[in-house]
Amino acid sequence: MRKSLFLWAVALVSVAAVACGGSSSSSEPTAQSTATAVPTRASAPDIAPELRDGTPTGDTEGSPRAGDRFTQVYSDPPTLDPHLVVDGTSFGIVVELFSGLVSLDENLRIVPELAESWDVLESGTVYEFKLRPDITFSNGDPVTAQDFKWSMERAGRPETASAVAETYLGDIVGMEALINGEAGDVSGIQVIDERTLRITIDAPKAYFLAKLTYPTAYVLNRENVESGGRSWTDSPVGTGAFTLAEYRVGQRIRLARNDNYWSRPAYLDEVFFNLSGGVSMAMYENDEIDITRVGLADLDRVNDPTEPLNQDLVETPAQFGVQYIGFNVDQPPFDDVKFRQALNLAVDKELISSQVFADLLEPAYGILPPEFPGYNPELDGLRYDLDRAKQLLSESKYADESSRPRIIVTVPGSGGSPGLDVEVIADMWSRDLGVNVEIQQVEWATYLQDLNRKRLQAWGGVAWQADYPDPQDFIDILFYSDTQGNRGNYSNATVDSLVEQARTEQDISKRVELYQEAEEIIVNEAAWLPLWFDTDRKALLKQRVQDYRFTQIAIPKFKDVWVTDAR
Repeated sequence: MRKSLFLWAVALVSVAAVACGGSSSSSEPTAQSTATAVPTRASAPDIAPELRDGTPTGDTEGSPRAGDRFTQVYSDPPTLDPHLVVDGTSFGIVVELFSGLVSLDENLRIVPELAESWDVLESGTVYEFKLRPDITFSNGDPVTAQDFKWSMERAGRPETASAVAETYLGDIVGMEALINGEAGDVSGIQVIDERTLRITIDAPKAYFLAKLTYPTAYVLNRENVESGGRSWTDSPVGTGAFTLAEYRVGQRIRLARNDNYWSRPAYLDEVFFNLSGGVSMAMYENDEIDITRVGLADLDRVNDPTEPLNQDLVETPAQFGVQYIGFNVDQPPFDDVKFRQALNLAVDKELISSQVFADLLEPAYGILPPEFPGYNPELDGLRYDLDRAKQLLSESKYADESSRPRIIVTVPGSGGSPGLDVEVIADMWSRDLGVNVEIQQVEWATYLQDLNRKRLQAWGGVAWQADYPDPQDFIDILFYSDTQGNRGNYSNATVDSLVEQARTEQDISKRVELYQEAEEIIVNEAAWLPLWFDTDRKALLKQRVQDYRFTQIAIPKFKDVWVTDAR
């Protein structure tokens, strides 16, 4: 989150996901399990001539047709400003309204978006993008290379106060000086002509192009932003497949088809996000929404072939994310590695997974999730060992309970249960180690702000979800000493050295080895308490809904969705 963070509405546990801009609750087809490679040339895919202009139509039975809407339950996004996105809840809306030079497709490959092609020059340090001809914003204004330069520089300006500009754009020559208020523009972003943009980065980095799929690199309409002031996102002008038709906080968000979209217009007239709350399963059964996750309480019922809901049952692949409890290692008692290790070793994740979550969550002992590039199945991590946990606690600076600092674990929420897993873990620590913690709930937007400013002593109820399929998105962004995403202030010179080598290593297998070596150190030093990896899930999707894609990383999806009949 962004990397970002997002409210991961896991039907089993209420877990807000701190992800680098990860996806929301539903995710999809299997991703390529290879590290991201930088293509040397990419061209725009052909668009069917009959769909190139105007509203899409279908005149044969079973073919996509325009009309109607798709409805789902959602949460209020903390922001609709692409350059401020640090969470998946915001990301899920923003990717439908705005876009950038490149994006990820449903197979998580980098594909052209507003750029029709690009060349990689100067041994991988210069990217020259050619914009599509005649592309416009949703209000009809032309999109030019100058708009991209202004937008990326706007993301980095101190007054924008982006928490992720350095994370995703900091590789560009001159961007750091702009972020630090030492320059007025970015020398590494050059406008060659109206359709040609040149970006120079500080070293060849295999993952740089993937970073441009994140919203910090999205193009904005300058007049819209400057004339709208702080409330410009009330009526945003974008380049995505949809426009913002209505946003009533706590009630609803309506997205309408963008008829000035560069590609085939979306089929749906509208995407409706219900923000008013309610029981998702009941709303689905009442035909109020088109999709819902299946919670633990409903699994047996929907799996029954005689149950009508069984006809709507679909399998969804695991998200590329990891749920965890984070520690600020600058704040006592988490400044003691033995204390952190003791807390890790005292949590019986296998027991919690089987007894609380019916094995629907996979215990995590590392950082990189299964099937993700760089995942290490041989990593043992800090597995449950209560005797060793007690020994390490006795050797730590905080063995004496009477003088131990107060411990507060902050989780997102506004009342009710802070999350079963966090409560169970707190109980294990208290019962088995005599380590007592307070669980504090705060509203989601406040939680994100405090987390990004590194104000929290410890935090839970969250997940980090990948923004792009490269281990750099986890290991570098989250644990390198000098990154914005390192919210726990973890620092290790060996890890930093390994990450620095991996940044410019062009051999994929060697890069993976470097990240895996760094990951093992991070895990053994208990920078986090990794909790769960997502597993394949079940969801209900109305049979009227066609071409809804479940992906393992959040991508724009609604432009291809269509329905067979009106609601």
